[in-house]
Amino acid sequence: MKIINKIAATGIGLALMGSSAFAQSLDDAKKAIDAEQFQKAKAMLKNLVVTQSTKDENYFYLGWVYVKQDYADSAKAIFQKGLNVNPNSALNYAGLGIVARMDKDASGASTNFNKALSLAGKESKPYVYIGKGYLMPDANGKVLPANATAALDVLTKGNTASAASSGKKNKNNGTAQSSDPELFITLGEADRLLMKSDDAYTNFETALTLDPKSAGANVALGVLWKYADNFEDAEKQFQAALAIDPNYGPAYREWAETDLRWAQSAPNKASEKVKEAAEQYKKYITLTDYSPESQMRYADFLINAGDFKTLQQVATDISKSASSNLRAYRYLMYSAYENKDYPAGLAAANTWITKADPKRVIPRDYLYLGRLELATGADSLGIRDLRKALALDTTQVDVYEEIGKSLFTGKKYLDAANAYQTYIEKGRKVKLTDHFYVGLSYYFSFITTYSNSNKAVSSKADTSILTKADSAFSYINQKSPAFADAYLYRARANDYKEADRNNIKGLAKPYYEKYIDAITAKGPITDDKVKANVAEAYDYLGAYYEFKAKDETKAAENFGKARDTDPTNKPALDYFKRKGAKSK
Repeated sequence: MKIINKIAATGIGLALMGSSAFAQSLDDAKKAIDAEQFQKAKAMLKNLVVTQSTKDENYFYLGWVYVKQDYADSAKAIFQKGLNVNPNSALNYAGLGIVARMDKDASGASTNFNKALSLAGKESKPYVYIGKGYLMPDANGKVLPANATAALDVLTKGNTASAASSGKKNKNNGTAQSSDPELFITLGEADRLLMKSDDAYTNFETALTLDPKSAGANVALGVLWKYADNFEDAEKQFQAALAIDPNYGPAYREWAETDLRWAQSAPNKASEKVKEAAEQYKKYITLTDYSPESQMRYADFLINAGDFKTLQQVATDISKSASSNLRAYRYLMYSAYENKDYPAGLAAANTWITKADPKRVIPRDYLYLGRLELATGADSLGIRDLRKALALDTTQVDVYEEIGKSLFTGKKYLDAANAYQTYIEKGRKVKLTDHFYVGLSYYFSFITTYSNSNKAVSSKADTSILTKADSAFSYINQKSPAFADAYLYRARANDYKEADRNNIKGLAKPYYEKYIDAITAKGPITDDKVKANVAEAYDYLGAYYEFKAKDETKAAENFGKARDTDPTNKPALDYFKRKGAKSK
């Protein structure tokens, strides 16, 4: 897929225009924020805090822009200036609570939110923005149900508090309600995140009743349909939003993300919808003045689209900008790894993880750091950081498979077996090959000790490990009788179980026989390695019949098959040499 990364040329022009080009009212600034034109809004608000320096609202909305752009420290400073202007500014206390949540300071958030609520009176906006604060995704891009519930609670209180002064009544039950459409849009968002689709729909419709020209309410309805996989109706809502305001960027963004979800759920439409998504995102970027927030949203879109080539280009461009957001290095780390540009990815990972606020570093960051370290040969560091990712997010159980693979490659077989075993117990996409690697890891763990040149070490080889290997291989063949290599290694494991090598019981015999059957059932053998393995099986059977069963006819038959399969097979050649038979 090709998605043009240089798509913001016209948008950049907006950011470069002087603040005098913009209308200087707070309402215009708020419209720019709603349209995600953050650079434009910032320019207006910076002017307003100078020309209308006594209005605390101006400071709050400027701080909110910094929140949206992920600049928590700048936002905090502006909210504090708002409180210096008006110590009873409920909005700016709400802002400080939001910053505290960004900084994972639950106590600070609670204190400031409570202060904001105590000062809010019948004003709806403090409730709205406290709700928005709870609904902000965490560093993993998720909103926890507990936070959505907290948002719903405060927004419901906001509706009650502001209803008395609004003069508006609910059309369904006649009760008083707020006249603030933004409050109902935010209520609907909380409902949607809590899977209360009917309530979400009602609240979005209420917002549209209060403001039929609300592009944001139409987009919110479209998002509701998107997550219900009702893509056609979602598109209609985005089109309705654009009919109200053709320059409303969020409609194009959500339309693009809807197309991408559509592509993922309908493979026959994938190519068409991915192409449409790219076009919609191009329009979004050009309309949102290429602010850091819009760039980051674009980066998230590219991750979901799997377009890591474009993502690396975009992240590199952002990181070179004078006003770059440090988070660009996270995207550069991810994309460089996926593009196998490991040195660039490792450099970006070290920049992000060492310079970012530790509270902003998420488990996936350590996951990619670990992968990059493994890819560049730093195995011990890679395993350490993969384990760190797991410690921070225990749901990332698939990482155990990566850890197991790395440990196996590094010949740390017992540790590899334990990692693979944990993955099998907890993983979501466990394959038979994972069980096979459990068996191989246990098997080679035994062999490594058994084959040690130091007899004191060799004597400590634990045959109970072979039993674990045998169990893993047995499970595979129960599920897939045609999985030939499981028979081969089960045979080898059982062969090593024979304590008295001079008086074998033939524990490996049935598994070598099944290995031969599974391989020969596939037709002529062309692979040299497989030929050697089949010859090994015949060698064992030949030795069994010669020394255990005392059946020279079957011994000669099996050694003959070993020689026929691999003319260079030494045990077979030695047998016929001992017996004085002629080599063919």
